[in-house]
Amino acid sequence: MTDVVSEGATERETRTSRAEIALKTLTADLDPRERLHRLLEQALVFCGASVAAAYVPSADGEELHLAESAGVPRTLYGLRDSYPLSGTSPAAEVLRTGNPSWLGPDEVARCADARRLPSQDFSLAVLPLRDNGCMVAVTERTGGFGPEERDCLAMLAEAVVCPPTPLPDDADDLPASSFTLSMDSGHVDVDDEVLDLFGLDPADFDGKVETLLSMTVPEDLPSLMSAVEPDHMSLGERELEFRILQPSGGHQWLRLRARLLPSGEGRPARLVGTVSDASKLRSGLNDVARVQRLASALATAGTVRDVGQAVVDALRGPLQADRIALAELEGDRLVVTVLDPPEPDSWPELWRTEWRSEWPDAPVRSMPTLEAALNEGRPAIWPAGAPLEPALAGVGPGGLAVLPLPAAGRMAGACLIGWDAPHDFGPDERALLTASAGLAGQALVRAHAFDAEHELIGMLQRTLLPRRLPKLPGAVAVARYLPTTSGLDVGGDWYDVIPLPDNHVALVIGDVQGHNASAATLMGQMRTALRAYAVEGHPPDVVVSLANRLLLDLETDLFATCCYVDVDMEEGSAWYVRAGHLPPVLRHPDGRTEVPVSEPGPPLGVVRQTDFPMSLLRLQPGTILALTTDGLVESVEVDIEDGLNRLAAGLAGSDPSHLGLVADELLTEANRSDDVALLLMRFDGMDVLPLRESWTVWRVPEAVRHARRYTRRALRTWGVADHTDAALLIVSELVTNALVHTDGQVRLDLTLIHRRLRIAVADNSARTPIKPTSIGWEATGGRGILLVEAMSDTWGTVPVSGGKQVWSELSLD
Repeated sequence: MTDVVSEGATERETRTSRAEIALKTLTADLDPRERLHRLLEQALVFCGASVAAAYVPSADGEELHLAESAGVPRTLYGLRDSYPLSGTSPAAEVLRTGNPSWLGPDEVARCADARRLPSQDFSLAVLPLRDNGCMVAVTERTGGFGPEERDCLAMLAEAVVCPPTPLPDDADDLPASSFTLSMDSGHVDVDDEVLDLFGLDPADFDGKVETLLSMTVPEDLPSLMSAVEPDHMSLGERELEFRILQPSGGHQWLRLRARLLPSGEGRPARLVGTVSDASKLRSGLNDVARVQRLASALATAGTVRDVGQAVVDALRGPLQADRIALAELEGDRLVVTVLDPPEPDSWPELWRTEWRSEWPDAPVRSMPTLEAALNEGRPAIWPAGAPLEPALAGVGPGGLAVLPLPAAGRMAGACLIGWDAPHDFGPDERALLTASAGLAGQALVRAHAFDAEHELIGMLQRTLLPRRLPKLPGAVAVARYLPTTSGLDVGGDWYDVIPLPDNHVALVIGDVQGHNASAATLMGQMRTALRAYAVEGHPPDVVVSLANRLLLDLETDLFATCCYVDVDMEEGSAWYVRAGHLPPVLRHPDGRTEVPVSEPGPPLGVVRQTDFPMSLLRLQPGTILALTTDGLVESVEVDIEDGLNRLAAGLAGSDPSHLGLVADELLTEANRSDDVALLLMRFDGMDVLPLRESWTVWRVPEAVRHARRYTRRALRTWGVADHTDAALLIVSELVTNALVHTDGQVRLDLTLIHRRLRIAVADNSARTPIKPTSIGWEATGGRGILLVEAMSDTWGTVPVSGGKQVWSELSLD
């Protein structure tokens, strides 16, 4: 039983790790809709979903519209193109409440849409998205989505960003060689370039899609129809090549790229896209040149998916194949990493109903033909009509090629290439397949090792950096981290945002020397130390000095640089210290940028007795404060001064209202040969400033009476004299405890904001007051803290420089 539990836990851990790695591959360079589609596909892969879909509110805010879907046809489970926000659908309920919904078969059966389905034996998950939409996932697994799958779905939903409609509404605004097809009427709007590709005169074209389809070569018509019939195409991108008949009797290859847009807002569903001359894209290279090009592409392929895509790009066009699948061999199972085309409808029914995924995972022994090819280790070819098991027959009804991918004396995986129309395999094609298999196998092994190490490195990096940034009073902060792409070593860049008492916030960014595990470990130690010193209440120069002393005491050969900024949100001022680090960059509300001149101190861990000068910044509402590491502004080609000026220019041309977009835009030109950390804060100013009074308590016999009188006068001035009794009792107890149990100065601080009174008494003792567990009737003391706890809404203690502060808060409503 222990082995079974351990094996199940390992499987869940592997699934979660793969999902996190897959998310990392979805870079900002991807087309937004392609990124969304891949995210939904990951719900199929890692969460066992049959179909996943994303919905976004319409422009008028009255409906939820389908933005993208992946998996089997969503109509099998009653998922619609749109839902009214005022209705009772699970999607509308989740959008109203903001909480995820997990529905089992019994709850699904009670939904209105499920009553029309022949079976409701499935589970439904609906999760809110960051951009006010929701993600819907369906599974037929017994028990629905388990805890691991729910965590994975929540992680994916957090990463989903639904892009706007990719093409404009007006046909006049479409790019060249474009078309728009209305799915309800079959009317197509095309420009002159498309008609020229089909050899038609604009004056003679009747606007019917049937006219264009009639010119298609009959063998290519089924695949083309799958792109223009709504019943056969889900929302998303579609790309295919087809042939048209020319008046001379020959064929011309065209390439179609299209996207099905949903109906709504008084508009029918539309297919929009472009048509181009595919013959211009065919290079005419011989097989030797193709193999050389494949070898070059595989040499730079960093991940398993990159390897698969390189194989697809090198083989599908020259072989005119209809589909290609590339899979890794893990034990006795094939894990498919790339399918082309990616749409489920392009693959056999068995793949859709049993695996329900772009990444089917099945034992090799379930496909004897494939198992035999892997055992022999040589490419195997089956012509049209060959007797194959159902899982393979539909991949290539007109011909199937199976390429075992050998590497290092074992099989790394397999590549399946299929044709719909009968295909004749010539000797040149066989040679191309054999040469490609060896190259792909070796690249697959390298990429698998690269992925595994990146998984470990990514996990280490995520544990060392903040999972999320806190909400700030009167400001918004965002951060970005990009690991280097030039190697596998983890870097030492870090950032942090530390809330401090009295509406202060500390912004920290730093860089430890080196790219290895030692640098990463030291980075974690320095981040923890700076945070601990900051919350103790020290000023910036003391915080950095203490961190410098700690690093020297660690006796490491590494040093670190950092910039520490203490921002006063009430005053709009900031004191900062530079320990061998880059200065902050400011973008003022009027668009001007500034790189303030300041005196830096040495890097941390170099000199024990040294000063870290503080410099002052003045912040107006709307000011952006940018902190970064040298990976963003320095490279072999660019020095630091030019890099800082380029960063300042990027800030000057940015829109400060969308801070996340500003950060993403600044990273587009980052030097990926080094780690990059970027921290941005937009200072907005606090809407309501707190009222404050502070008084040093004299150590005289009547000190408590003076403190009470001072408190009563402050409350009367603030207009809250009706709530003095509880406040005066708390002041009496806290001041008494400080005078009796500590030495040195005692300070009373009063703060009022949003009808909430904060009473704080600071002293020079770091010892936290102890609440007694029991007090007898004869006891003469010990009830003070119990009274404070009873009268306060909340209370506690925080360390301050050289002592502590005991505080209590009261609601005056």
